[in-house]
Amino acid sequence: MEVVQVLHMNGGMGDTSYAENSLLQRKVISMTKPITDEAITNLYCDTFPTSLTIADLGCSSGPNTLFAVSEIVKVVDEIRRKLGRESPEYQLLLNDLPGNDFNAIFRSLTGFQEKMKKQMGDGFGPCFFAGVPGSFYGRLFHAKSLHFVHSSYSLMWLSQVPEGLDGNKGNIYMASTSPPSVLKAYYRQFQTDFSLFLKCRSEELVAGGRMVLTFLGRRSEDPSSKDCCYIWELLAVALNEMVEEGFIEEEKFDSFNIPQYTPSPFEVESEVQKEGSFTIDRLEVSQVNWNAADDDEVHKCDAFKDSGYNVAKCMRAVAEPLLVSHFGEAIIYEVFSRYTEIAADRMSKEKTEFVNVTVSMTRRECFC
Repeated sequence: MEVVQVLHMNGGMGDTSYAENSLLQRKVISMTKPITDEAITNLYCDTFPTSLTIADLGCSSGPNTLFAVSEIVKVVDEIRRKLGRESPEYQLLLNDLPGNDFNAIFRSLTGFQEKMKKQMGDGFGPCFFAGVPGSFYGRLFHAKSLHFVHSSYSLMWLSQVPEGLDGNKGNIYMASTSPPSVLKAYYRQFQTDFSLFLKCRSEELVAGGRMVLTFLGRRSEDPSSKDCCYIWELLAVALNEMVEEGFIEEEKFDSFNIPQYTPSPFEVESEVQKEGSFTIDRLEVSQVNWNAADDDEVHKCDAFKDSGYNVAKCMRAVAEPLLVSHFGEAIIYEVFSRYTEIAADRMSKEKTEFVNVTVSMTRRECFC
C-alpha cells in the first residue's frame, strides 16, 4: 500500500464524507485553542510582522480546514487592534496529501473571505490562500518562509506501513496480542518520520517561529494500550468476523495494517529534544469522548443519538479509502454495519475516549 496515494479522508459533501463527519476533529481544535492562541500571540507580539505566513498541515477538507486558520487570524487581528497597529497581510498555506479534496476547499474560499471581511471589519487583511499538495515528511515550503505552523490530528499518520509486521496476524494495528517486534517496528517508523518532519519544518520556519501540533496519542507508555488502539481493535473484530464467514480472504486480512502511531507525551518530547531545532513551550494531554456528539446541543438532532452509528460514520470517513485500496469497495457497507453494532455495544459498557497530545514549540535562534 502506497500511503501517499491512498491516505486521504472521504471527499465531497455526502453522508459518508469527512466534511459531514468531522465534529470530533473540530472539538479537538477548539479544546486546544488556548495553546494555539498563546503561541500566535507570543509570536506576533515578539516581532509585529507586516506579513504573516501560516501553514496548516494535514488540513483535509470541509469546515475544519478554514476553521483552524481563521481562528488563528482572528487572534492576531484582535491583538493588533488593541495595540493600534495596521493589519499584517496573511499568507495561508493549506497542505495535505495529493488525494485530498482540494477542489472543495477552493470552492469555499470566496464565501469564506467575504464572511471574514464582515466579521473583522475595516482594515483587515488581505488574506492570500494557496493549496500545497504533498507529504509533510519532506520539504514543502521555501527556507525561512513560515512564521507559524499548525497541525491537528494528522501527525499520527505515518509515511508508510512499518516493515516487519508479518507476525501481526489477526490484527490490523498494534494490539494487546501483537508481538514486541511489531510494537518496535511501529515506534521506529514514528521516530524516523517525526524526526524528518521536525528537520523539514526547522528549515522552513523563521528563527523564533512557532509550531503547535496535536496528535491522537496516549497517556500510557504501553503503545498497545486501550487508550490508543481500541478503536482499531473493534474494526479488526468486524473484519475478522467477515474472514470467518468467507467474505474476506484470510491472507488478504493478515496483510492489512494501519499506517498510524499514537505517541505518548514522553515520546514526542524525546524526539523534539533529540532533533534539537525547537524548544518546547507547552506539552499537554487532553481527552475527548469517542462520540463527539455527546453534548446537549447536538443531541437535539435525532441523527446523532446512536453513539455507535456516530462513531462508525466518523471512522468510515477516515478509514474507508485505506480499506477500499486493500479490500475493494464491495465490503465497505457490511464492515461498517458490523462496526456500528460492535462500537455501540462496547460504548454502552465502558468509557471510551481519545487521548490528545499537544505540543507548542519555538524555532531556536540557531541550530547547534
